[in-house]
Amino acid sequence: MVGSGGSGGSGRWCRAALLLCSLVPFITASGDVKAGVSKVREADELSQESELRLREVVFVIQSQRNSFHARRAERLRAELLLQTAALRESPPTILLLHTLTDNEGDWSILPSLPYFSSHFRGNSSWIVFLEEETSVKLDRLLSVLKKFVRRKEWFLGKSLHDDESTIIHHYAFAENPSAFKYPDFSAGWALSIPLVIRLANKVQEEPLKSDFTIDLKHEVALYIWDEGKGPRLTAVPELCTLPENSPKAKDCATTVGTHSPLCGEPVPQEDIFVAVKTCKKFHSERVPVVKKTWEKQASHLEYYSDHADPSIPTIDLGVPNTDRGHCGKTFAILSRYMSSAVPQTDWLLIVDDDTLISLPRLQALLSCYDSRESVCLGERYGYGLGQGGYSYITGGGGMVFSREAVRRLLASGCKCYSNDAPDDMVVGMCLNALQIPVTHSPLFHQARPEDYARDFLAHQTPISFHKHWNIDPIAVFNKWLSDSADSSSERPNRNHREEL
Repeated sequence: MVGSGGSGGSGRWCRAALLLCSLVPFITASGDVKAGVSKVREADELSQESELRLREVVFVIQSQRNSFHARRAERLRAELLLQTAALRESPPTILLLHTLTDNEGDWSILPSLPYFSSHFRGNSSWIVFLEEETSVKLDRLLSVLKKFVRRKEWFLGKSLHDDESTIIHHYAFAENPSAFKYPDFSAGWALSIPLVIRLANKVQEEPLKSDFTIDLKHEVALYIWDEGKGPRLTAVPELCTLPENSPKAKDCATTVGTHSPLCGEPVPQEDIFVAVKTCKKFHSERVPVVKKTWEKQASHLEYYSDHADPSIPTIDLGVPNTDRGHCGKTFAILSRYMSSAVPQTDWLLIVDDDTLISLPRLQALLSCYDSRESVCLGERYGYGLGQGGYSYITGGGGMVFSREAVRRLLASGCKCYSNDAPDDMVVGMCLNALQIPVTHSPLFHQARPEDYARDFLAHQTPISFHKHWNIDPIAVFNKWLSDSADSSSERPNRNHREEL
């Protein structure tokens, strides 16, 4: 019986082995079938992408309310429509960001995502964001978008990275700053609709966490990445920041016209009054740097301090120095500017004593603006934009005001709640209450050149930088802000003229 039982078990094992062996071809075939199905599905998805039409792309021009910028945005929209007609395509949707809603925070993109989701989730595949100076070749851009399966979440752009941890990014990724990539908005950037929908839901369900908007392109990338729960930026080589006429730009879908426009004759030196904020403890440290670099570029310049020093000279406005904000001093400067104590000019520039600035480049830029309008120009930051906050010009990079803007500010009765309140933020609150737009220029910089991505600065002719910390400020001025032939001739578009 034992032998019989053993023999029976062996027989059953052999029969099971034979059955298993007979199934091997079937199992292998099933694996091949699955692989084949996957390949067919992938081919089908790519085939569908090849059918992408321009009407499925929504273009959002990151426009501004100031009349010069609104005209630039309209010109870009007209150019896109001309290309569409030449391609015999149905026109895409082209939106001007500043016209979508009355929400001041729309420029920070994230509060606008629910709008894009609700309006375009049903019949669009991509949202493509463009800056006013971005030039686009629509046929090449469409070819780029066709490479990506639009049912998936995609975040596309030209990637930037930090070489070292920086204050403007809150020292993020301090151990390896170059590991995190974020888009250069000038080259254009794109979100697939599935990603827009998910992000819009997140914005609606969870309040935006950051109070401050400082460097939007970095903060948008952080929000999308979401500590690894969302996609990283996918670098697209066809999205470029080269000049359109560069030989290297032949394969580019986007190029950058200029970040340094000239719309006519530069504003004369005599039309700009310059106010430098300083204090006694910096008279011997910072003021000499101004005198050795850019003071001679100004026709009308005064130093305002808590101590009258005739050797500089400085003017004591009767406002004590404060360690934090300088609201009292700034509003005293605004009042003095409108008085008979100083020459009457069309423009007021307020800077810190550690601001490095090129006044000739500012004169060129101001040729694009109408001083009869309320113009407030500089590097724009935001506070509480996700909850109906306000924008402001960050003071260290320089705050530029038209005379009309200063007049309206003072006439409104808006004032500091304390002498040491943050002057730039209080001015921003006042402008917001008056519905005067804060106009952004990427040519003004709140930090040092070291604090910005090299590729970002490579296509600029900057107007200002700020801070003397761990740098030689005179060397920085000579390298970045002097217009001598050996210092800035390699930077593109210095003399580009805008025809508007």
